[in-house]
Amino acid sequence: MIYPDTRGKLTENRLLSELTWLRVGGPADVLFQPADLEDLQSVLAALDPSVAVFPMGVGSNLIVRDGGIRAVVIRMGRGFNGIEIAGNRVTAGVAALDAHVARKAAMAGLDLTFLRTIPGAIGGAVRMNAGCYGSYVADHFVSAKAVTRTGELVTLAAADLNFQYRQTDLPEGWVIVEATFEAEAADPAMLEARMEEQLAKRDATQPVKDRSAGSTFRNPAGFSSTGRADDTHDLKAWKVIDDAGLRGFSIGGAQMSEKHSNFMINTGEASAHDLELLGETVRKKVFQNAGLALQWEIKRVGEFLGDPIPDGLAQAQTTGA
Repeated sequence: MIYPDTRGKLTENRLLSELTWLRVGGPADVLFQPADLEDLQSVLAALDPSVAVFPMGVGSNLIVRDGGIRAVVIRMGRGFNGIEIAGNRVTAGVAALDAHVARKAAMAGLDLTFLRTIPGAIGGAVRMNAGCYGSYVADHFVSAKAVTRTGELVTLAAADLNFQYRQTDLPEGWVIVEATFEAEAADPAMLEARMEEQLAKRDATQPVKDRSAGSTFRNPAGFSSTGRADDTHDLKAWKVIDDAGLRGFSIGGAQMSEKHSNFMINTGEASAHDLELLGETVRKKVFQNAGLALQWEIKRVGEFLGDPIPDGLAQAQTTGA
């Protein structure tokens, strides 16, 4: 088809395995990298309404299936990664990395330290209501700006997004372009020390040197780890996976990490099929073992090559097998 004129970059049949942290996935029909906000608005406004669009961040929490995505995949870059601070508010572009936002806020004496160890960029953090150590995006969120499927720029309040554990209600095809957060003032040196402690804890407990996409499943408890001494683990995803004997369990080149059993890793040659089949098998076995229904935290998009992978939880619930 004929695509609208752009000052950015349009690439047809772009292989997405090169852009995801798990290094899997087939091609997008088109990858669109807008030059700036106005470029994004004009292309979306001119694009045939029947053409699907998929906003993609840095690919940190994503499995693109082996058949690729039949859509215009929108990936924001350098024109959308600014960070501005005014008073106790921090405004970050959608492509600003969570870690960079946390560090720049800390230098200004503002506490967004919970973002420091969260992989990915601000757009995904807002979309998924990211959080750890007892803090979530929703706790600090003021507003966001987004471009609708028809190219209109709108401002979203918290009520518009309906923040929940690891999800929001952003309409299909809308593209977040920036978000504003409110943070408490604190001593910059103390915030820096806290982030160093968080990083050390992460490095000691998570497979940061492997190809992963962060946590694979949401915690059945419905909240993140608090990081406190009184934190309980019975309904943490890693604990129920361990209890089912699945730490280190693998299919093909995909494995539940030996270091953290809720992290799925590509050991080198995994396909998207391997990874998703591994995840569905874990869901099935955990339900059989504990009666708990694990829900994916990693987003899975695109088309299968060959037959679709059966829903493991549905299999366990209907057959008990």
